[in-house]
Amino acid sequence: MNMKEKLQSLVQNSIVLDISEELEKYEAYSTHFGGQPDVPADFQWPRYQGKGYNYECEERPLTFLAQFNCAEFTALDARHILPDHGLLSFFYEMDSQPWGFAPEHKGGLKVYWFEDLSTLSRAEFPEDMEEDFQFPAINIKAHTDLSYPGWSDFIQKFPEEDDDEAFESVQKELNIEEPEECSKLLGWADVIQDSMYEECDLVTKGYYLGNPEGYAKITPDDRQAAETAMDRWQLLFQLDMVETDDFELMFGDCGRLYVFIKKEDLTARKFENAWGMVQCY
Repeated sequence: MNMKEKLQSLVQNSIVLDISEELEKYEAYSTHFGGQPDVPADFQWPRYQGKGYNYECEERPLTFLAQFNCAEFTALDARHILPDHGLLSFFYEMDSQPWGFAPEHKGGLKVYWFEDLSTLSRAEFPEDMEEDFQFPAINIKAHTDLSYPGWSDFIQKFPEEDDDEAFESVQKELNIEEPEECSKLLGWADVIQDSMYEECDLVTKGYYLGNPEGYAKITPDDRQAAETAMDRWQLLFQLDMVETDDFELMFGDCGRLYVFIKKEDLTARKFENAWGMVQCY
């Protein structure tokens, strides 16, 4: 295959999310960013211990980011890999913002799938949650689009390629434009720094990837296995900057939160195994 054919072979469907219109009211079990989540009666609000903006290590409640009524997305999910019912909910600790390069960042992101909507009711925020991390309810509109990998993911799949200028030419030929801002479900991550599949594979095996010493501890077997991580992991959710007239959410310096999950865990609905990564400029 030539480069164009290789890139076309990697195209995926994604569900692009428009998160921009604040809501005064929202229905139970509805898809929305922020606001209060719908949860089961025995739900325990997740907490995470990490260093916040003040550099103090504290246990804090995670911020509720968004919930998705899965039935509303069935027609948009071309590969039918998301659940077709229930509520998919995302929480993240916004004060410490764990970037996902260390095993101890586990718990800083939580994904829940609540299968039976009839058991859910609106939760109150924890008493010790700061108001800054109680996000306003914002409507989410969705549409489908084709998703192509960027250069860093492309060369993970085709390491024999080394001409990034030729890649950019192919992108132009196929009318592929990398968005400045994009929140989405599924598809390829809009990478800011480097491909994240191998990182997800290694850090979830217990490796610290925050310095060269951590990488040096990776065994040959695990390093070789990580080379096929792209075949085993899937982008589940990408959350970019969110802005309204009265609210702004940003990860680092114009960064993004990426939520990945192993394909086998997505099939088995083991959303507790999802892993969060943050990249910024």
